[in-house]
Amino acid sequence: MRKVADCRDMPSETNCTLAIAGEEDEVVRAASEHAVSVHGHADTPELRDMIRSGLKDEIPQHA
Repeated sequence: MRKVADCRDMPSETNCTLAIAGEEDEVVRAASEHAVSVHGHADTPELRDMIRSGLKDEIPQHA
């Protein structure tokens, strides 16, 4: 099942609305890169653990 990281679930000074979906490792990598480049976080194992723990299962959209 694909996972989703959604900035709206995290406190943010910029009210970021980015959501990233994909396989778990892909999402953790992309979300940590986003957290570093946009939100100024340090890329640490703790950041990646926090992102991983906050992932949600993607809800499939039906046409």
